[in-house]
Amino acid sequence: MLQLKGVGKVVGGVDHIMDVSMTLEAGSLNVLLGPTLSGKTTLMRLMAGLDKPTSGRILANGKDVTGHSVRKRDVAMVYQQFINYPALTVYENIASPLRIARLGQDEIDRKVKKAADLLKLSPYLDRTPLNLSGGQQQRTALARALVKGAHLVLMDEPLANLDYKLREELRAELPKIFAESGAVFVYATTEPSEALLLGGKTATLHEGRVSQFGPTLDVYKRPNTLITAQTFSDPPMNTLSIVKKGDVLELPNGTQIPVADNEKRLVDGPYIAGFRPHHLHLSKRTDHHFGLKGMVQVSEITGSESFIHVDCVGETWVALAHGIRNIEVDDEIEVFLDPRNFLVFETNGRLATLDMPVEA
Repeated sequence: MLQLKGVGKVVGGVDHIMDVSMTLEAGSLNVLLGPTLSGKTTLMRLMAGLDKPTSGRILANGKDVTGHSVRKRDVAMVYQQFINYPALTVYENIASPLRIARLGQDEIDRKVKKAADLLKLSPYLDRTPLNLSGGQQQRTALARALVKGAHLVLMDEPLANLDYKLREELRAELPKIFAESGAVFVYATTEPSEALLLGGKTATLHEGRVSQFGPTLDVYKRPNTLITAQTFSDPPMNTLSIVKKGDVLELPNGTQIPVADNEKRLVDGPYIAGFRPHHLHLSKRTDHHFGLKGMVQVSEITGSESFIHVDCVGETWVALAHGIRNIEVDDEIEVFLDPRNFLVFETNGRLATLDMPVEA
């Protein structure tokens, strides 16, 4: 178990991490999700003992290790920029922590081969890192961390340099490894989709603060703040200013729409409605959908999907549409929303909706 209690880090008078408190259980997978510079790597360095917190305490299995160096902690780390011993073979790179632990050769063989099979490295065990591709070198570093058997394994975007097929295979396999090991795993990523695929628990980070921590699907479906919702959405969650007046919601252009069931218990007043790009449609899907006119700003085609950026009622929204859409910049289009899919936040950003949307 790893516990962070009010942990903060100040560098040059600037807060990099602020008042982080959470408990990471043994055998758990914990995702740190946030954009670049949100504090993920800094927080991992504090967990590892590479840096000392300015405030707060860090406990490992109930023992206060605040300020203890990484050498005095049972930690393994994997970075996006892989680190291997260039003069050693892949086998010896993976085996290095086992030799330091003075395991017998048979045990080393068994552990190295198991990790090599999992990470598709068996054909390359006799090669040195310089004779490997970048993805193979990253897998070697990952295998070395896994065989170490540390109580805390920290992974800083470890799959970013791998090809799509292998990345998907490892995303499926890693949670199984994590559950079997009994270690605390911490996995940093900028991708909401990766957090959802990995499962476990997720901590959303924004400007050095953990805005929410809990089971990954719960954090995604029921973000407690607008910041959490925007962090856990790619592209970020769209927003719309609304005013509840009895049984209707009034939009900035004066349009009034019926209040959905999950919004009826809200008191009258101003709110911010949040909805994800896949809930902004280019055609009417159900009787609950209402349409708004907007002007296209950008049209991005990714192959199987299109992202349409549209200015509407004073906001810039992104719609996720399946397939290739022949939509040009400055086209006027109609987009459709279902208020049942709104996550409603108070004007201070805190979640106000009492019930989950129909499809989060």
